Amino acid sequence: MTVTDKTAPEKTTPEKTFDALVIGAGAGGLFTAALLSHRGYRTLVVERLDRVGGRASSEDIDGFTVNNGAIVIEVGGVTEETFAEVGARFDVRRPSPPLLYRIGGKDVDVTGGGWGFLLSKITRQGAKVLEGLGAARTDDGLPEAGISTAEWLRRYTTNEKVHGIFRNMCGSIFAVSSEDLPAKVFLTYFTRRSAFKKFGFCPEGTIGVWRALADVVEGNGGEVWLDSEVRGLALGADGTVTGATATRPGETVEIACRLVVSDAGPAATADLIGRDRLPADYVATVDTTPCAMIVVNFASRTPLIEAPGMLSFATTRRMAYVANFTATCPEMAPEGWHLYNGTSVPEPATGAFDEAAETALLHEDLREQIPGFADHARVLSTSVWRDGWPPQRAVAGFDIPHSTPIGNLWNVGDAVKQYANGGTTACAETAWLVVDEIAARFPAGART
Repeated sequence: MTVTDKTAPEKTTPEKTFDALVIGAGAGGLFTAALLSHRGYRTLVVERLDRVGGRASSEDIDGFTVNNGAIVIEVGGVTEETFAEVGARFDVRRPSPPLLYRIGGKDVDVTGGGWGFLLSKITRQGAKVLEGLGAARTDDGLPEAGISTAEWLRRYTTNEKVHGIFRNMCGSIFAVSSEDLPAKVFLTYFTRRSAFKKFGFCPEGTIGVWRALADVVEGNGGEVWLDSEVRGLALGADGTVTGATATRPGETVEIACRLVVSDAGPAATADLIGRDRLPADYVATVDTTPCAMIVVNFASRTPLIEAPGMLSFATTRRMAYVANFTATCPEMAPEGWHLYNGTSVPEPATGAFDEAAETALLHEDLREQIPGFADHARVLSTSVWRDGWPPQRAVAGFDIPHSTPIGNLWNVGDAVKQYANGGTTACAETAWLVVDEIAARFPAGART
């Protein structure tokens, strides 16, 4: 991965030619770039930040490896399959058990028990909710459009703890509350896309998995430019992309390419083309509604939770979960320290909210739910993810297609994810879809 000297004088370099240009080294961009390079496309990835991973990266804070954005990586699904396909190292450690639920002051392991066991720990009305979940396994049993997850759940129970569990599941997976997430999305995910998925942590921080994909790109003859930015895309007489202009510290580079895949989000991609050069009906769709989350990264010398992976809650003001990294990945903290992350979804998660008040509510939850937090926790950072740097660029169920009106330009990532999916898993899924389309239309080695 190339980081250019920022002090170098500005200059224009000769044109560089690649088969594929990938804009952005986030999860979607790197899944795509690794797959393309593995299939024989000479691929360039251009990333404006100084590190890979985008909104699923990591940084060092006083010797702690602190994850920014996505913190867990799915194992046993499309993500791990992609790493195996391209030959990338997949250093992800699974906590056991992966997830505990704090219900009535007790941490409950539902591994192997599923919905029935979980609900039985909360309410005698669990059978009614199970009936609704069972009905949702068929298309006829899914609720009508416009019904939120919370509204659907109120048909079966008013139990506050059940609603709390569902609210925090929606927050953990989709970065919105149960009042914002369509019930059809939630139920499709949990009845069709394998509920209670297996996951783990990377001991290098989440950035470690993306570095592995970047290594694949470079190992296959491609390049990854950090501290660089695509400033515009050029269209030929036939209306397809012919190249791009990119800036790197000290130089401007003209890039020629056969095709472009953008992980910058549909709105930013449209801006690179010029919205006036795109059909108005398409332009009207690109400004998706982003979600929001608030994250507190903290550490202590005293263990604060027993859960070795994720701890979710039935009764909180806002907090959806706490993650325990060092139980499986002690390398992420200096010796003798324990590293955690507490995350909440503000209200509303898809509009204007009071950052200070919502952050205070998360801290109140941490003090109440995590004994010893007030006395022993060292807060490393507090981050608010929203607007142009959100946890997800579109609410699940309101995504736009990954294709564009430009025949050799695609979007990948969390604004074009498939229905009822989310997170980095959804980014891997969109990468496969786009790369398969590219292979069918622009075979590697062929020239247009």
